[in-house]
Amino acid sequence: MPYSDLPLAELRSYAPDLAEPADLDRFWATTLAAARAPALSPTFAPVDSGLTEVATLDVTYAGFGGSPVRGWLHLPAHRRGPLPAVVEYVGYGGGRGLAHERVLWALAGYAHFVMDTRGQGSSWSIGDTRDPEAPGDPAHPGFMTQGILEPETYYYRRVYADAVRAIEAVRSHPAVDGARVAVTGGSQGGGLSIVAASLVHDLIGTMPDVPFLSDFPRSVAIAVRDPYAEISRYLKVHRDHVERVMTTLAYFDIAILGSRATAPALFSVGLMDETCPPSTVFAAYNRYGGPKEIREYPFNDHEGGEGFHEAAKLGWLKERLRA
Repeated sequence: MPYSDLPLAELRSYAPDLAEPADLDRFWATTLAAARAPALSPTFAPVDSGLTEVATLDVTYAGFGGSPVRGWLHLPAHRRGPLPAVVEYVGYGGGRGLAHERVLWALAGYAHFVMDTRGQGSSWSIGDTRDPEAPGDPAHPGFMTQGILEPETYYYRRVYADAVRAIEAVRSHPAVDGARVAVTGGSQGGGLSIVAASLVHDLIGTMPDVPFLSDFPRSVAIAVRDPYAEISRYLKVHRDHVERVMTTLAYFDIAILGSRATAPALFSVGLMDETCPPSTVFAAYNRYGGPKEIREYPFNDHEGGEGFHEAAKLGWLKERLRA
């Protein structure tokens, strides 16, 4: 697979001048205030995952609009005292999966929370969270154009609020040290980990892998695969909606929101990525507001560093906790 984006030297300095909505901060303050109006009401029900070294709890909490959002909280079976926690967000089209599937961080000694993504979970892993704004069980993509003509109705307004409430839910559990919470995820999950660091200002770190939801003007124009291509196909039909769509997307662009983040960050990028073009990842990285570093995987597509990068994240977070 050949390189199809900017040369590496240009990628490392690419920081586009994106149009920021004048009321961006007010929009998100209002959104989060509305999301927090219903009681969080987290519940933690033990489940038998079949694993002996990890205890798993089936979690439900009130997300945006008070609608129930599901998750797994994995805890080391032989834990002592409150634990640092890692909140993991899932890639596009996936859900929280089965109880035994995503337990890496718990095996490393952390409390590990996996958030289900409302409406998703029918593409590559199972989801259990409905989206009341789109009635029915979790569905196959696409979600990128749901309610896209107004920021207030856009699908990701609800998901971003759910991501913040997930941190609040995990902090409510007595096994978690709420002062030591990090976030991570790949693709959509990487984007949400930047959103979380932008809207929650006391995280110990964020680890976005090959992040999605960045630099929409460029990504919608050059990405050759879904999910960005969902938007370009929509605009191919709705020729009169281009300005309204781009105005909405600016409220959700992690390259804009991330400038407000202060938590240390470890990014990753695949330089042959045709799903999240490298330039859009570097747009988020170069505009990110906190201390940061990035690992480049020159010959990888959207899979990024996979196991190599998981090892890098384990070491990086351990160092953050020692600091």
